[in-house]
Amino acid sequence: MATHQSNSEMPYRALGITGENVSAIGLGGWHIGLKRVSEKLAIRIIRAAIDRGINFMDNSWDYNEGTSEIRMGKALRDGYRKKVFLMTKIDGRSAKEATKQLEQSLKRMKTDRIDLVQHHEILRYEDPYRIFDKEGANAALLKAKKAGKIRYIGFTGHKDPHVHLQMLEVARENGFHFDTAQMPLNVMDAHFRSFAKLVVPELVKEKIGVLGMKPMANGIILKSKTATPIECLHYALNLPTSVVITGIDSMKILEQAFEAARTFHPLSDAELSRILAKTAKAAADGQFEPFKISSIFDSTAEHPDWLGEEPKRLQNLMQQ
Repeated sequence: MATHQSNSEMPYRALGITGENVSAIGLGGWHIGLKRVSEKLAIRIIRAAIDRGINFMDNSWDYNEGTSEIRMGKALRDGYRKKVFLMTKIDGRSAKEATKQLEQSLKRMKTDRIDLVQHHEILRYEDPYRIFDKEGANAALLKAKKAGKIRYIGFTGHKDPHVHLQMLEVARENGFHFDTAQMPLNVMDAHFRSFAKLVVPELVKEKIGVLGMKPMANGIILKSKTATPIECLHYALNLPTSVVITGIDSMKILEQAFEAARTFHPLSDAELSRILAKTAKAAADGQFEPFKISSIFDSTAEHPDWLGEEPKRLQNLMQQ
């Protein structure tokens, strides 16, 4: 259930069973590091968002070669850090690579603790096994958590809901409970390889915080001319999401996010059916969710070195 906090234009929601309350809309980290967005504007957007009640900050070690995290760090000076729930993602699958990336993220964002760190781009069926290997990235994050460098652990992916389900299964096999999981949740996803239909019910059952991303797929969904930006945000907010993360690259788009929050109400069956009917044909082949049907959005496919080495026990088997 969404609640409002004093002096805030933004409703807040529970983040799974963490006990944290986070803004229903989160500020995406990718856009604030783009070359067409000046550093001055990025800082202005971040601070204005925080001043008006957005407390969930999204980021990633690999966004814009670190520029997104660096700008976030600068924006969170002067007391802003204590006002936000800070999240970033790491690509490393090995403990060594994950540790290196986490340390870089801490340094870039000028903080000694990140609230939530997520395993990024879980796209392949082997990713969960690499991460949960005894020399894998989750061991590194657990060590960092014990040291007080991070508070919560989650994972993200945009390719296939079945890979998310595999990640949850491997976590259970290893006696681990994720705090969050992030995935595309939008008006097109409802019709094609749907995270909303396959993954979200499992997350709700396990009381894992649901982080929605790509509500407009970086504007690609809007090109279908089947839904407005506000409809896209309302659809994602209507799901059992803790946060809907959206890219904000201007003050106008920031205002749009607050307008969506201000005008949101739980959709009636008729309202939901109308949105889904409008988008069904365009969504049928996945063309407006290219991250599901192509490698265009797969940064770790372009940079496999970010993942780190395969587990040594497997390397040794190959050499025997």
